Amino acid sequence: MTDKLLARVSITINASAVKVWKAITTPESIKKYLMGTTVTTNWKEGSPISYEGEYKGKKYQDKGVIKKVDPGRVLQSTYWSSMGGKEDRPENYNLVTYNLCEDGKETFVTLTQDNVLSKEEKEHVTDNWASVLKKLKEVVEQSSN
Repeated sequence: MTDKLLARVSITINASAVKVWKAITTPESIKKYLMGTTVTTNWKEGSPISYEGEYKGKKYQDKGVIKKVDPGRVLQSTYWSSMGGKEDRPENYNLVTYNLCEDGKETFVTLTQDNVLSKEEKEHVTDNWASVLKKLKEVVEQSSN
């Protein structure tokens, strides 16, 4: 059995945690920084969350369950990707966590994804989340101006 890895990416956003939180929990904002993805959920712990869109001409429908909601601080959900090549089984879900830490006029955002199975997958996931957080920073900072 292979040890599972953790992908971790961080960014500093020049905005309050309230503004960052709003961006990561508002479907219109999510669509702007998460590659055009449509997210559907009620943002309550234990509720389903779904992600739909198209990537490189291929439609996807990903899903998970909201695990933790601590407004302005932590958003955590499980995640399974229809494009990931893994069967839709509990052991193939990832836990994705946004941690927000406000310091003055900035918010430090750390995103982690667990259950990464290889160094290659970790590199891919890390690069992907880094580009998502970079886009999140742009969306939040532009809306703050």
